[in-house]
Amino acid sequence: MKLANKKILVGITGGIAAYKTCELIRQLIKSGAQVRAVVTPAAKEFVTETTLRTLTKNQVYCEQFQVENWQPEHVNLADSSDLFIIAPASANTIGKIANGICDNLLTSLSTAFRKPVILAPAMNCNMWENQFVQKNITILEKAGFYIVPPEKGDLACGYQGIGRMADIQKIIDKAIEVIEQESFLKGKKIVITAGGTKENIDPVRYIGNYSSGKMGIAIADAAHQFGAEVSLISTVKIEKPYKVVHVKSALDMLKATKEEFSNSDALIMAAAVADYRPESTANQKIKKSASETLTINLVKNPDILKEISTIKKSNQLIMGFCAESENLIANAQKKIYEKNLDFIVANDISNPEIGFESDYNAVTLIDKSGNQQEIPKTTKRDLAKILLNKVFKS
Repeated sequence: MKLANKKILVGITGGIAAYKTCELIRQLIKSGAQVRAVVTPAAKEFVTETTLRTLTKNQVYCEQFQVENWQPEHVNLADSSDLFIIAPASANTIGKIANGICDNLLTSLSTAFRKPVILAPAMNCNMWENQFVQKNITILEKAGFYIVPPEKGDLACGYQGIGRMADIQKIIDKAIEVIEQESFLKGKKIVITAGGTKENIDPVRYIGNYSSGKMGIAIADAAHQFGAEVSLISTVKIEKPYKVVHVKSALDMLKATKEEFSNSDALIMAAAVADYRPESTANQKIKKSASETLTINLVKNPDILKEISTIKKSNQLIMGFCAESENLIANAQKKIYEKNLDFIVANDISNPEIGFESDYNAVTLIDKSGNQQEIPKTTKRDLAKILLNKVFKS
């Protein structure tokens, strides 16, 4: 069964097609899925909670603050589900989701959900053809939502046209397709580094950089979502459902990266590693003196990517990142050659709206053959998915 043990959340909105969702739930369960249902207040006018509870053998969720534990329900349900299917999806709910309106549990879930969402619209044919509904559908498709379009036929309102919810089997086929597509890294172990290293001067001061670790963490999250076994080596203290190794300095990161990479399929080096470190670290805080200057001798840190590339096996992949303020492509091409990389992601840090500490980025992906792909400004979360798809599906 292709949906065996998959945790699927089924959302039901107000519309006559809601009765068909009962059969959808039954078929999903028959395919091996574990199903929970969330309904809008309007949906309860068309299908009862008793029916849904009987079919799913689970609690039915409706209220925004229907909590039986400490965690808000929209976060709890989102984190514990593999797929969210909204069927039927009314024009009203489609509009709310497309514009970030969270006025009930279902719309809040769609905003908090970080895994695939499938919508099966159902409405009057004139509503479906309305320019604003179509605009909202386009917004959702561009945002990564999957749409199973309505079909042509006799509608409950007496009209004939496009608006009838798609056949149940089409929705299930789309669910299987999406689950398989979203698991393309299953069986691979990927090591990812994130954050900026800190090189101690004394117990209270260090040499560091502006890296927030957001890009590396976003890649680790996406790789985990796509089915990979993830090891995140991070200078940022963070808890995740996958392995996280916390490090501080460049030497710490080198040691951890060597250990994790030895039995992995790929290394994605997104961390910003200090090129130099103090020759020695003071045991006590350095006090201010009468002198106008303070001299700190620096020594070069090992180049982690260069060292790892010397132990790389033929079946292993390495992708590096470079942050440049000038000569972006030339510097990136030089690094991919010198460090024997398969790919490099070039960041232009001269743009204050992207890069360090920002939630957005725009990059150029370059492979070892010199092929370049420009990826325009997008969120780091979406960029992570784009990079993984381009690198591992190429």
